[in-house]
Amino acid sequence: MRQDFLVFGSPRIEADEMDAVLACLKSGWIGTGPQVAAFESEFAAYKGAPYAVAVNSCTAALHLALLAADLAPGDEVITTAMTFCATVNAIIHAGATPVIVDVDPATGNIDPEAVAAAITPRTRALLPVHFAGRACPMDPLMQLAQRHDLIVIEDCAHAIETEYHGRQAGTMGQFGCFSFYVTKNVVTGEGGMVITADPKAAARIKVLALHGMSADAWKRFGDDGYKHYYVTEAGFKYNMMDIQAAMGRIQLSKVERYWQRRGEIWQRYMEAFADLPIDLPAPLEPDQRHGLHLFTIGVEETRCGIARDEFLGAMRRQNIGVGVHYLCIPEHPYYQERFGWSPDMVPNARDMGRRTVSLPLSAKLTDADVDDVIAAVRGTVAGTSVR
Repeated sequence: MRQDFLVFGSPRIEADEMDAVLACLKSGWIGTGPQVAAFESEFAAYKGAPYAVAVNSCTAALHLALLAADLAPGDEVITTAMTFCATVNAIIHAGATPVIVDVDPATGNIDPEAVAAAITPRTRALLPVHFAGRACPMDPLMQLAQRHDLIVIEDCAHAIETEYHGRQAGTMGQFGCFSFYVTKNVVTGEGGMVITADPKAAARIKVLALHGMSADAWKRFGDDGYKHYYVTEAGFKYNMMDIQAAMGRIQLSKVERYWQRRGEIWQRYMEAFADLPIDLPAPLEPDQRHGLHLFTIGVEETRCGIARDEFLGAMRRQNIGVGVHYLCIPEHPYYQERFGWSPDMVPNARDMGRRTVSLPLSAKLTDADVDDVIAAVRGTVAGTSVR
């Protein structure tokens, strides 16, 4: 058993990220400033998007995209039951009504047939989540959106590098929302981004992200003199700081190298666990690029001889950090009480959420770390670990 605890999702931070943050501190630009502007430009170029607006979380990105979609109270937004609560909460905070549907049991991605069955005259938007970095089936989803005149907001929290049939995740719908949280593939500690091809929507999101002011702090306090601002909407405090953007720019420059490293780890896991009685991720599609954000396995007691929650405890006792992505949305008391949802409404998401375990997949992992994870999983499933 390893001596130190392997933190799940611990990011790879190197000297150049630290140097960039220190240079930012020395510059005097700590809040929203030139680093944020540069990060927006570089991220837009990376994704091939006309406009990008940096914010302080993917949750904020989703909220602002929903507001920019001009949803009215009572408008319905269809999303997946297999996602983090922020996806549904953003719909609620935007004043719309969330409608959850089931997922493909092999991939965890939203099921287009379930989406089609859930569309009503009140449906205004679709919010697919590219689960674990695997692209949703966007062709049928976009066909549904076009047929019913729906706005599509892609939740790309797991999908910075993801591509679908040669198209970048986040560019197929009207909005793409990204996360730079500490466990994500590009890290700013906390942070997010909205991309869009709509200049008016991008401008509105930028205003809403900083109190609804018509000019941000960088423009007000720049070298060309003070500029008055005017509040045009009741906005939010969702702006990104230059400290975050400075780190994000360095991280973005390494995105391909880190993706390749996670691919190496992914392949080692697939080979090491091929003979175990656990569910492994579905094969990678040849016409897509998986973001390789989460490596999830399914642990079912009848097959493995150990319950999922026992497995989680056994891994932690071997100093291996693991995650659960996710309990399906209707498992949570708030949504049961507010909407009357039950896990049985979405049996595929229910079953997946009750058996899923996410293993470490950070580019920070050494080969020895990967060896430790493999040994712990194999030992736990074989019943040789300390319980």
